[in-house]
Amino acid sequence: MVKLRNILEDEKIEEYLLKRNLLKQYKKAKINILNKINSKNYFKEKNPKWSNIWYFRINEQFRAIWTIDSENDLLVYKIDNHQ
Repeated sequence: MVKLRNILEDEKIEEYLLKRNLLKQYKKAKINILNKINSKNYFKEKNPKWSNIWYFRINEQFRAIWTIDSENDLLVYKIDNHQ
């Protein structure tokens, strides 16, 4: 995997996280990913596998859907309720 420079969010992501009281968990996952501590925040590719759309866990229920741009920034554009 390429070295990530930063994790950027879409404008509506923070509002979504605040409404569901997930901001603290999301920030912890974000720090762990940037520091390469991926014990619970593993990356998985969504189907179809060639789509270049990935996700990582925020907690047991929520996932952050992301892709990588040309400057090696991870772009989170959706939070998905996995259940």
